[in-house]
Amino acid sequence: MKKTITLSLLVFSSLYASEIELAPINVESTTITEVAQNAQTSADVAAALSTSVPGIDMSRRSGIANDVLIRGQKRDNISVEVDGTKVYGACPNRMDPPVSHILANQIDAIEVIEGPYDVENYGNLSGGLKISTKKPSKDFQGQVNLGFGSWNYKKFGATASGGNNLIRVLVTASTESSDQYHDGNSDTLAQQVKKQAPTGNQYQSQYEDMQAYKKNSMMAKAFVTTAKDQELQLSVTANRSDNILYPNSPMDAIYDDSNIYSVTYNIDNISDTYKNINLQYYYSDVDHPMSTEYRKSALTAANNKTNHMWTTMQGVKLKNSFDINSYNLLFGLDGSRRTWKGQYVNNVSGTVLGDSIDHALTKNSAVFAALEKQFDALHVKIGARYDHSTVRDDNSAHQANTYNGLGTNIFTTYALNSQNKLFLGLGQAYRVPDGRELYFLKGGLQGTPTLNQTKNQEVDFGYETDNDYFKLKVKGFYSKLKNYIYINSTKSTNIFENIDAKIYGAELSGSYYINDDITLDIGASYKRGKKDHALNSQTNTNLADIAPLRANAALNYEYANNSIATLEMQASKRWNNIDDDNGEQVLAGWAVFNAKIKHALNKKFDFTLGVNNMFNTTYAQSNTYTDLTLVTTGSGEKLLLNEPGRYIYTNLDFKF
Repeated sequence: MKKTITLSLLVFSSLYASEIELAPINVESTTITEVAQNAQTSADVAAALSTSVPGIDMSRRSGIANDVLIRGQKRDNISVEVDGTKVYGACPNRMDPPVSHILANQIDAIEVIEGPYDVENYGNLSGGLKISTKKPSKDFQGQVNLGFGSWNYKKFGATASGGNNLIRVLVTASTESSDQYHDGNSDTLAQQVKKQAPTGNQYQSQYEDMQAYKKNSMMAKAFVTTAKDQELQLSVTANRSDNILYPNSPMDAIYDDSNIYSVTYNIDNISDTYKNINLQYYYSDVDHPMSTEYRKSALTAANNKTNHMWTTMQGVKLKNSFDINSYNLLFGLDGSRRTWKGQYVNNVSGTVLGDSIDHALTKNSAVFAALEKQFDALHVKIGARYDHSTVRDDNSAHQANTYNGLGTNIFTTYALNSQNKLFLGLGQAYRVPDGRELYFLKGGLQGTPTLNQTKNQEVDFGYETDNDYFKLKVKGFYSKLKNYIYINSTKSTNIFENIDAKIYGAELSGSYYINDDITLDIGASYKRGKKDHALNSQTNTNLADIAPLRANAALNYEYANNSIATLEMQASKRWNNIDDDNGEQVLAGWAVFNAKIKHALNKKFDFTLGVNNMFNTTYAQSNTYTDLTLVTTGSGEKLLLNEPGRYIYTNLDFKF
């Protein structure tokens, strides 16, 4: 009996050759299931993803709400959608990245797309995440989850769902909080700052021991059957986070409030050829004030200030699916409108000091199509997307911009036999500059209004085998980036530049079935990024954010039905291919060991006991590229944020 645990929790969508029986697979993406069940240390989606997919790294920003990188790409270079809703954060310093606005315990599955192969979504330059949340069921069922851990971590979550043939409803709610974690040196977040940062960036004494965060969330859905094969889907998600500490940034988040709304109408089986039509409207908003008020700099009234940021995103998407003589055709229209604004306010006087983003407006309209066909052992998928975008700012001194882009791709899979497959993909995609990159203000115009859009041309190739003894996927890629948007830290204004660069690398994931009860899961990722030329006044040609060789291995033992013991190692090579001209620094290699036991008492109740970083190793996995505004230490380097030290946790899950 094959086990599908840790890295082997990769469920692929179906692909069949007419004369060869193939295992379910989708080689251009990876789908992670049981996200909610395996988010045992927090509801942080970034943490759950970075330990599940070799090509994903986590950018540590805080004890919660961390960011993700796919093959060294983050921000607008990757797209994030939740149930078809495009999501953005409000903070230009990534205190609230898109993945922080949905919690792991609300998620059913996440599809990770590596490369420019998703034509349905705006801004899918180098990859993306398609997050599917839990759906309401017809039968009444529910779940309660309790979590406790080191540093006073507490989590409570509950989900209930039920209905009938007419309507199905789901409600899920959660709350979690934690004190500041300790690194391997036993330093809290505040102590890490106190040891290295200038006095003004240190926490005031009354705030040194405050909580690291508190996060509450609620999601509600109603699916209404309006006619045969027709359904109206309503969804709302509300997140409320308070007092989130960002120690190596100059400011902390006073609160972070977001709302996501979606209305979808879906019709199946319209005719033998016309299989589906799906129309969706969505809207999201984020309110995010970040402030110096907990820091010693705020003791001087002039430095006690807030950068209050707001963003909204709304869109409409129409998708049509057809089955024409064994060709699967998807055709759709997509339109969206994003607003983004911010202002600096003095917390003592209440005086508005000026704008940080002066109400930037990004509009996009697009048409897209994808065609799939199986030719015996060869599967071919072709896609295209045409985008028309405009970006402008309320400040009449800043130019408005118009961008047009045609993205295309082809992805082929060839089955050598029922167990072995080869795949090859070629793709091209675009993304436009955002309001921060064009118009951000901070003592002058930091943005560069003349930026061009970025183009990614990429090739992906690899091999996969799945047999009775092991599963293995090896994948390589080469990405050529034209007009890549990059920061030149030697400049004080118009710091964003268009450069040409390339990123290439390889990934490996697999499982070896030692016997019916023991499985070994492995994963590794290597990538390299280079600028074609050094920036003006600089000499370094290394691309920032490109983590070194990283690998993990997990040994899983199913000692009883649905009861599993896991021993895991995560390791990273020394990070020495850095862009020190733009704030990065050499990071030491590291290896950490984790262990957990998940024991099922019965079908209704199970508990998990685990320890992460068993040997209390002190290490940092996120570098300090000046794309983030970070505190500068006395030595002139950006303040590194160490990862948590030894962390002991338990989870209790009740189902009914």
